[in-house]
Amino acid sequence: MKKNISPTNKEIVMRDDDFIVSKTDAKGRLTYCNRIFIEFSGYSEPELLGQQHNIVRHPDMPRSVFHLLWKTLKSGNEFFGYVKNISADGSYYWVFANVTPSYKSGASATSGEIIGFFSVRRKPEPGKIKIISSIYQDMLAAEKQAGTRDAIAAGTKVLTDIIEPTGKEYREFILSI
Repeated sequence: MKKNISPTNKEIVMRDDDFIVSKTDAKGRLTYCNRIFIEFSGYSEPELLGQQHNIVRHPDMPRSVFHLLWKTLKSGNEFFGYVKNISADGSYYWVFANVTPSYKSGASATSGEIIGFFSVRRKPEPGKIKIISSIYQDMLAAEKQAGTRDAIAAGTKVLTDIIEPTGKEYREFILSI
């Protein structure tokens, strides 16, 4: 159902007390979205439910960030990251996302079957967006230069080359920005 949306330069800024909440099944299809998600996405609830969560993926987001997100989640760990989303009208909004796997009832993170994902997003600090958007621009440029087949490796290398000298893991780095 994802339409061909042309991005605009219009930014929608989250309010300080907003939390965007969504749940997906194991394949990333939306099963729940709160009213704040509906508001910022610009879609109605019926338009969202059953769609891939990437319906709000902005083209400025490097593919390698989502590769890292899925790799982290499928290993049973939670993911933290900054994400630029696109609304149905082409405007954009930044979020600081925390995404966690959901497990089959009674299962644990070490032995359980992942049945979906739960995500809570909040307003990021503007100074942090400045830092991360610059990193994402470099990652995206590397992905485009490398071509489709090698894009994820190229974008990941840019991120790794930035994080490695800090001596931190990805999560520590993101939380320390």
